[in-house]
Amino acid sequence: MAAESEDLLLIGQKLKATRKELGYSQKRVAEEAGISRLRYQDIEAGRSSARTTTLINIGRAMGLELMFVPQVWVPAVTALLRPDNFVDDTPGLVFTQLDDEEEEEA
Repeated sequence: MAAESEDLLLIGQKLKATRKELGYSQKRVAEEAGISRLRYQDIEAGRSSARTTTLINIGRAMGLELMFVPQVWVPAVTALLRPDNFVDDTPGLVFTQLDDEEEEEA
């Protein structure tokens, strides 16, 4: 159970850091993700887990995509990412920020 709590805290910390870097409020992210601000606040604080679809929606509200990659690929994926991308040091956990061109094509 301790590892799960640490994972929740880590995800929450990364979401909070990204949100603050973007200058977004918790309310804005929550509304765009389709959840309540209190629900988002609990996820960001690591007090509550989130369904995968909720994490995808939160990420997209901040212009991010949640990607699952095999752990052995993490060094290669990290090396391919541009400096403006957000890279998590946790094996298998990578958030990427889409640039304007990629968003227009999507």
